[in-house]
Amino acid sequence: MRQFKGQPFGTKIVLAAQYVFPILQWLPQYSLKLFKSDIISGITIASLSIPQGISYAKLAGLPPSFGLYSSFVPPLVYAVLGSSKDLAIGPAAITSLVLRSMLTQGVSATSQPQLFLQLAFTSTLFAGVFQAALGILRLGFIIDFLSKAILVGFMAGVAVIVSLQQLKSLLGITHFTKKMTIVDVLSSVFSNIHESLKKPKYFWVSAGAPLLSVITSTAILFAIRGKHPAILVIGKLPEGVNPPSVKMLYFEATHLGLAIKTGIIVGILSLTESIAVGRTFAAIRKYKVDGNKEMIAIGLMNVIGSTTSCFASTGSFSRTAVNHNAGAKTAMSNIVMSVAVLVTLLFLMPLLHYTPHVVLGAIIVTAVIGFVDIPAAYRIWKIDKFDFVVMLTAFFGVIFISVEYGLALAVGLSILRILLQITRPKTVMLGNIPGTRLYRDLHHYNQATRIPGFLILSIEAPINFANITYLQQRLV
Repeated sequence: MRQFKGQPFGTKIVLAAQYVFPILQWLPQYSLKLFKSDIISGITIASLSIPQGISYAKLAGLPPSFGLYSSFVPPLVYAVLGSSKDLAIGPAAITSLVLRSMLTQGVSATSQPQLFLQLAFTSTLFAGVFQAALGILRLGFIIDFLSKAILVGFMAGVAVIVSLQQLKSLLGITHFTKKMTIVDVLSSVFSNIHESLKKPKYFWVSAGAPLLSVITSTAILFAIRGKHPAILVIGKLPEGVNPPSVKMLYFEATHLGLAIKTGIIVGILSLTESIAVGRTFAAIRKYKVDGNKEMIAIGLMNVIGSTTSCFASTGSFSRTAVNHNAGAKTAMSNIVMSVAVLVTLLFLMPLLHYTPHVVLGAIIVTAVIGFVDIPAAYRIWKIDKFDFVVMLTAFFGVIFISVEYGLALAVGLSILRILLQITRPKTVMLGNIPGTRLYRDLHHYNQATRIPGFLILSIEAPINFANITYLQQRLV
């Protein structure tokens, strides 16, 4: 509130409006030169967002059109409320997978599609409420419990599961498991391998860039339509903008707990990815991203999205990297992208009828395979062995148990470590560096020497009731 101190009432109103709506900070100084850069980057990320949106809707167990809906409204909301100049908004692989894997524990996406869709919107609503509440109450420190080690392991595990799930489309398997563990997926592949051997000649269609793949494969399928009915395609997509979905929100006790739990997990993951990506590119361009503003912006974006037929959206790393490299200057690039998606929704939906599922599967795999970060895992091993164990816990928990339990186990281990550090603080003996007034750890600095007659200790944690007994035992 310091910026309001001593300011005239009119100025306070303007400052308050700019704080709530960051677009008011940069829009008055917006220029044609900036727009030229933003329109190029906006069209560029739209070429990636359209095929990815369709693919991620499929990954979430939803009809393809909802991926485009989620690439239209949320970016517009974020452009008004967000503080990042680079962040590109839309569905993401991780949140889409988690949404589906958690909801399918109680509802089938194939046999109960309407109920599944309702719960997807309701989970998105709770995710948004949770995210906005964190920002309003300034409780962003909660997501800091997701350490780098947890994220590396979790993302790698998710990448493995997501990629294996796409074997259904890539191999053309009809009878495929709905479960998400590696054992169930591989069992489903090998037990139905006879189905995948029928159409190996179509594997080449999955190669190439997302938009080019969609255009090329759709054109081919259109040309040979009816000749190869075994090749699964998207089918007819409804034209028009997002239909309202307020009446589809589900608040009955039967599945309300599942929707809330899913919303919280999805909300935490989407916030973590979005803020991490936003801060990374803000550091490159030397500007600051307000974490609490971002939480509020992303939260309200998902709340509004849940009422306009959108499922959980966030700031995607792949699209943000493209947006940054394409020369985006402001959040106007998100608006340009939304306009491009709007044109698709209004006029181009019939052209996507013959898009094959095999291409959508390939797009998902190429998007998530980069989540397996071997160099980061190696650095964690070199720096901290306990963090490496946490990372492995997240990875194996995700691929062998479930997404939420894998994450919970890793977070639990991290909290255990924090408790151990509080209750069992490290105590080191210090020695003087000759010729200085510096005192350093005797075990780390060979030149440090003990002071005769004195034992100098450094306790690397605050002394409190939780560790006083342990320290007394160590020092007696």
